[in-house]
Amino acid sequence: MTDIRLTNTRTRKKEPFVPLDPANVRMYLCGPTVYDRAHMGNARPVVVFDVLFRLLRHVYGTDHVTYVRNFTDVDDKINARAAATGRDIRDITEETIAWYHEDMDALGALRPTHEPRATDYIGAMITMIEGLVARGHAYVAEGHVLFDVRSYPDYGRLSGRSVDDMIAGARVEVAPFKRDPMDFVLWKPSDADLPGWDSPWGRGRPGWHIECSAMSHELLGAAFDIHAGGIDLQFPHHENEIAQSCCAHPGSGFARYWLHNEMLQVEGKKMSKSLGNFFTVRDLLDQGIPGEVIRFVYLQTHYRKPMDWTAEKAREAEKTLQKWHYICMTVRPSRSAPTEFLDALADDLNTPQALTLMRKYAKQGNAADLLACGHLVGLLEPSMGLWFDRNDHLKLGEDPRIFEITSVRERARAAGRFDLSDKLRKLLIESGVAVFDHKPTSRAFKEPDALLRYALSGANKAWEAGDKLAAEASVNLLRSAGFQISLDEDGPSAITGFDEVKFDKHYEEHMEKALLEAQRVEETLEPEADDT
Repeated sequence: MTDIRLTNTRTRKKEPFVPLDPANVRMYLCGPTVYDRAHMGNARPVVVFDVLFRLLRHVYGTDHVTYVRNFTDVDDKINARAAATGRDIRDITEETIAWYHEDMDALGALRPTHEPRATDYIGAMITMIEGLVARGHAYVAEGHVLFDVRSYPDYGRLSGRSVDDMIAGARVEVAPFKRDPMDFVLWKPSDADLPGWDSPWGRGRPGWHIECSAMSHELLGAAFDIHAGGIDLQFPHHENEIAQSCCAHPGSGFARYWLHNEMLQVEGKKMSKSLGNFFTVRDLLDQGIPGEVIRFVYLQTHYRKPMDWTAEKAREAEKTLQKWHYICMTVRPSRSAPTEFLDALADDLNTPQALTLMRKYAKQGNAADLLACGHLVGLLEPSMGLWFDRNDHLKLGEDPRIFEITSVRERARAAGRFDLSDKLRKLLIESGVAVFDHKPTSRAFKEPDALLRYALSGANKAWEAGDKLAAEASVNLLRSAGFQISLDEDGPSAITGFDEVKFDKHYEEHMEKALLEAQRVEETLEPEADDT
């Protein structure tokens, strides 16, 4: 079994992941407050922890992982939106949840096992608050119920700050009915114009923090494995969750592993409407950026590092995915991703290293492993590749000569002249071009490793067959392309270096030869076409 290691915010250490119950691995992610479209920052934890969900399912089994992501559908932001627009709150939340599903589906995120709505768990929240009051961890004041922060000695452990330091750094007006400036609201009164539910403290609505504690308890139990979210939720939201949950269920410990993703920037700057760089996921999709491309860009940065979204990253991601889709177009995935790939993901979700390995498999022409790895991180899936146009070679940004030669090869294959097609294929590979043939099309990409595999294989086979001249010819081809290799009495050596400038010179010389041959093949095919 793959050993997963995760960086636990609570202990500030990378720790082996040992679930409470391997037959029921449980994870909770704080979801959106549903009053508007999800912006790019909102989407990052969804993509990041979707990868974790997929990894856990791979390791422990699809039916042995429970993933909960909530919808906060009672909140003052929603109330304000309803007041400003004159719309019914339920209409706003239903519409926004539908938008959220549509946008996150476009990013390839699997639907969680449960997606609870806060308004469906008001009774559980009231019960939890009653228990906190009874145990002396909460108090009633002017129609509000507040959590007594001083009653929980470990408050601040997650964020690494003492209560006194928090108070000293606070710049907010403190409500007069609070015993302590850091006490937070569990329940607050509602007037006739606001949503409200009957409770022992009068008609009112829950505070934000109690919602996740109640929903996670109802769906995952008093203790579960992983609680995740953006670093902006570490304090106060997650700190408050821990306090109220541990006090409501003494000895449970609440969540054992806390994971937080870092913030997102756009073009090197904090995302802001005033800077004109604020984008929702729908904005990007409407600009024609495929959801798979957005996902790829997110995965290029480790989740615990700040991420910078740039238009250039999106363009390069689209080119890469175009190639990968074509390479994998007619293959089936391997039964399992390679061990080195699983180890990368298991090492605290090292998605940058995972993508590096996928690039290696693509260079090797290892389509089956490339596809298996893609599926594990939510890429290269049929539903995600609908944007991919197998006939739009120009999007790849490749040398137009490659496209021209490939087009001639396709015509030769269609005419049954496989001898001519194979000759051009050989010239392309010797130039340093990877060739992928699918019915009825073919694609090719500049790739030095294609020449390396071809010539090194030829050299080894010739040497084993006793044909030293052929082996030497293959080695010389590699040398001319910038690969440092020798040939001695034991045969071809391992590659010890690569000169990219020398390769580019080799590529240009051989591509011109290949282009001339393609023109001759085209002339050969034209009379045959006339005869038919």
